[in-house]
Amino acid sequence: MGLLNMLGFGGKSENVKEFMAKGAVVIDVRTYEEFASGHIKGSKNIPLQIISGKVAEIKKLNQPIIVCCRSGMRSAQAASILKAQGIEVMNGGGWEGLNRELA
Repeated sequence: MGLLNMLGFGGKSENVKEFMAKGAVVIDVRTYEEFASGHIKGSKNIPLQIISGKVAEIKKLNQPIIVCCRSGMRSAQAASILKAQGIEVMNGGGWEGLNRELA
């Protein structure tokens, strides 16, 4: 078990497909440029640097959230921010791995 999993931000403790079945929205927290170079179809791009300012917008979605990035580090930070605001969220880790899980 990795450090992120022990801290509760590894995301894999919950089944991604079960989370998606609850209507989860995937938010990619990479930069706009990284997102443009490839991303999960249908995901939203809200870079980590601005996610705190988008909490109200995310709450309005009224859906669970799966956050992802390149490796899982930024998404762990984003998950922590959103969880602290009462949003049901899980860290999906790296977007490429998450994309394979969702396929």
